[in-house]
Parts: sequence; C-alpha cells; structure tokens
Amino acid sequence: MTAAPATTALPVQDGNLAQVLQAAAEACRQHLPAALAVVLETDGSTYTRAGTAVLFRTSGHVGWLSGGCLEPEIERRAMAAVEHARIEWLEIDTRDDDALFGGNAVGCRGRQRVALLPLPALAGIEAVFQAWLRGDAPLQLTLHADGRIEARCEDAATAHHLASAPVPWPAPRTHWRCDWQRAPRVLLLGTGPEAGPLLPTLQGLGWRVVLHDPRASWRARSHVGDAAVSAALSTLLQGPVVPDAALVMHHNFELDLEALLQLAPTAVPFIGLLGPDRRREDLFKLLPSADAAALAPRLRSPIGLALGGRGPEAIALCIAAQLQAWRHGSPLASP
Repeated sequence: MTAAPATTALPVQDGNLAQVLQAAAEACRQHLPAALAVVLETDGSTYTRAGTAVLFRTSGHVGWLSGGCLEPEIERRAMAAVEHARIEWLEIDTRDDDALFGGNAVGCRGRQRVALLPLPALAGIEAVFQAWLRGDAPLQLTLHADGRIEARCEDAATAHHLASAPVPWPAPRTHWRCDWQRAPRVLLLGTGPEAGPLLPTLQGLGWRVVLHDPRASWRARSHVGDAAVSAALSTLLQGPVVPDAALVMHHNFELDLEALLQLAPTAVPFIGLLGPDRRREDLFKLLPSADAAALAPRLRSPIGLALGGRGPEAIALCIAAQLQAWRHGSPLASP
C-alpha cells in the first residue's frame, strides 16, 4: 500500500502527560495528599494551554503551570483542596498593567482558569490513570461546576460528586471536558551512539519509546537499559496500534535495508533514516520500486533538522527537534 505524506499534527496534548499521570497514580496507590491541577481555559499569552495537567504534592509538583513564579501559591491552594476534599477553582490572571509597570509582573500576559482536584477523594481514579498509561485509548475527564467529576479510559471508569468551592470567574460554564489522547509512539531501530541521548530526550517530551536492535552486543553497550527489546521487528509492526514514527539508525546497511523493507507496507506516517543522501540513494537502488514509492512520501532523510554540530548528542537533538516539529504540525518537519 502507498502511504500519503503526513503533514498534520498528531492528536496529542502538549507536555508530558505520562509523567504527570504516573506520579498521580503513584500518589493514589500510596494514599498521599495530592491534587491534580487541570487547565480548563486560557486567554492571551500563557505558559500552558487548556488540557494541561500538573500534579501537586506536599513534596513539590510534577509538571508546570507557569515558569515557576506561581507554583508555590498554586501548591498552597492544591493542598487546601485536599484538606477539604473539595474542588478548588483558580483563575491565574497575569495581564495586570500595574504589576507590569511596577516590576512585579510574571513573564506571560494572559489568563488561565484551573481546577484543582483532590485525588484522595476520587476513589477509583488510579485505575483510570493506569489504563491510559498502559494502553492506547484516550482518557476522558469531565468536570461540572457543581462538583461532579467523571473519568474514563477503556474499561476503567469512576464518577464522584464532591463539594465544590464557588467558581470565581464570571458567567461560568456548566462543565468542561478534557480528552487526553494516547501518548505518541516512536520505534527506534538501532542502538548506535545516538540512542543513549535520544531516548531520555524523547521520553521527556512525552513520547512512548520502543527501542529495537537484533544485535545483543549493541544493545548491551547502548546504555539504554531495559528500553532495548529483542522481539522480531515484524512483531512490533503488527500490533493493534501502528507506531507514529520509526527511526532507522542501525549504522548497518543490511539492517537498515531490512527495516525499510518491513516498514514500506505499513501505515507508519513518519520514517526517519540516519545517514547522508548517498546512503539513502544506495538503499533505494536495492528496494523494489513499489516499496520505494510507498516509503518516499513518509521518509525524512537525512533524519533531523539542520541545527549544526556533530557527535551523538547534537544528532540526537536534531532528530528530537524534527519529531517534535512534526508532532505539532510545523512545516520544519517536512521531508
């Protein structure tokens, strides 16, 4: 089958929701005082967008709602939500001209409206978080101004009606819904020197990474630990969810050729190939014409934005930058 070029953004949220929900699930499991902050609406220039989630605990927070200037006050309000087992509503407005000219303004000039949800009062929500973390289904969270909360992911669901502080902004909506899509998935084919710095960079950006290399010696020296798997590539490509991206970077001509042959008939929309133009040309000479035609619209080769620099760290940065640009629909990621 021939794949059309993928030019639109992936249906995923900003930031690293997996990191936040992993910490939230752990807080639930340990019965820790913690609150989930969810951005409901934004206006103007803000650090986050609607749908951003941050976990607040007595020991700090996971994720960010601002550049750090507002987190201490948000944490105080979050712990009040936990203490009173009720939803707190918070409007963060940094558009004040008096603060700007008085030297007290924060960096952004906008407004965020946030709900603070006390996790200890939401029995069963850990199962919803875990379903999202291990699966490929969206998580739906619906909040009502009267304190009702519904959360669902796959077969896990929970519903509660908590006490609710008054919504502090005028003309409040009656409800808000967040649809948190699955984390984007990338398949790294090859454990060369770039894999070490690339893996944590992509994970930090919210990608779900599977790293594959059939060479045990390369897996052992790649410094990526349990992330490297030895399952057959065909098995990884035949799962119920096709990877959003695959990066062919074995530093081995034959293995790269085999990977391209197996990727050609799939629907993987972003395929990156490490190496110079000449390497791609030599590989395409050996590909059947149908496979070459199927790969061409999806192939980024050489993989990575031309940011400059040499060595594994610089190459990893260039690759991560192109993937992030493609994820958000930037023309910089075009083949």
